[in-house]
Amino acid sequence: MTEAVVRIESLAFGGAGFGRVEGKACFVPFTAPDDLARIRLSLVKNSYLEGEIVELLEASPRRVVPLCPVFGICGGCTWQHLSYDDQLEAKERIVGDTLWRFGRIESERVARAVPSDSPYGYRSRVQFKVRWTAGKLQMGFYRRGSHYVVDIPEGCAICNSALNQVLAEIRPVISCFAEPDRIPQVDVAVGDDGVTLAVVHYIGDNRDRARAHFTACRSDLPAVGGLHLQCGRKESIEPLWGDDALTYRFPGDFLPKLPSMTLSFSRGGFSQVNYRQNRELLRAVHRMADLTGEERLLDLFCGNGNFAIPLSRYAMAVVGIEDYGPSLEDARRNAAANGAGKIEFIRSDAAAGVRQLVSREKHYSVVVLDPPRTGAKEAVTEVTSLRPERVVYVSCDPATLGRDLGLFRKSGYDVRECLPVDMFPQTFHIESVTLLSRAD
Repeated sequence: MTEAVVRIESLAFGGAGFGRVEGKACFVPFTAPDDLARIRLSLVKNSYLEGEIVELLEASPRRVVPLCPVFGICGGCTWQHLSYDDQLEAKERIVGDTLWRFGRIESERVARAVPSDSPYGYRSRVQFKVRWTAGKLQMGFYRRGSHYVVDIPEGCAICNSALNQVLAEIRPVISCFAEPDRIPQVDVAVGDDGVTLAVVHYIGDNRDRARAHFTACRSDLPAVGGLHLQCGRKESIEPLWGDDALTYRFPGDFLPKLPSMTLSFSRGGFSQVNYRQNRELLRAVHRMADLTGEERLLDLFCGNGNFAIPLSRYAMAVVGIEDYGPSLEDARRNAAANGAGKIEFIRSDAAAGVRQLVSREKHYSVVVLDPPRTGAKEAVTEVTSLRPERVVYVSCDPATLGRDLGLFRKSGYDVRECLPVDMFPQTFHIESVTLLSRAD
């Protein structure tokens, strides 16, 4: 069987539509619930199938017209063909189903998703992929499941307009470089004040030539606030000209009695891609932490102090642990700039850092975790050894979240609430904030 007809029933984590072919689960990208599609099977396994649309026999009434002309070709977005309400509904269900599958967390613990007020134009950080082929520059994103670069000369619909302006300006600068085929990627980020940073990745052998070319192009890049060159790992990034950090704000009284705060992060450092939704993450973490001023707070994977610094206003003392040195330096500068004097920052991976605190016989009433997509499996046992009263877990991956919540439950913690926050409209990705408390 090379082709089949499938009725799409729902949407799955990963973005594909889900249906059944002869009783077997079948996943088809870029379909919508209630679509009837003739598909070409691209993968056949004992337990499931994957396919690609050959012909849409019956279009779902839930479909909308995508805003982006390369949607369905570019691998960046998965759900522009769905209304935003349908996207939110799908994400809530996917979080509930995934937490049950991986952690046996009941779906009624999952709250309604916090929507974004800007379903397009929200993204503040992006990696533009670059390919030089047949004397022509292609710059955009990888096609789904490949390293073929889909060119986006008109820009990206979900990116902040400042990023698209940088894209337009830097294309000719790369095209006239002596080795355009040695530039595989350009990272671009924008602060919420509109200032941009760009990092050009260079994989050739003549770093001096690359440095000279991109240093000399400053007048050709008026939209770029600061330009940097990377020739290997993050540690190799060197500034060429302009700004070295970006900023974003938490407005005054955004949380009770919170003064206005401005936080920065350096080139190569981490920040959330959606500043407005980052405020919703902090709002949720603050509510779930339920700080009274008497608690000691531990913030794992603390980054530039995104949670630790504003929450220090409500805690007796705060310790932040972060493994990436430049981000930790950002956190220290941010704490000083915002008058947050009750924070100790430790450079360590999360598990080792917690073991260090245990050896010092420290107690923490509340622990906040914001790990990368791989989750916090190695740190869970160490965290539970501290026996905090509450754990607030910020996650960008429901599968690793479910796994880790299952480990917390085995160690005597109950899941009280999981709040999805839509950080990534038009995609299947979803952020969430989960509250756990000690069962005894």
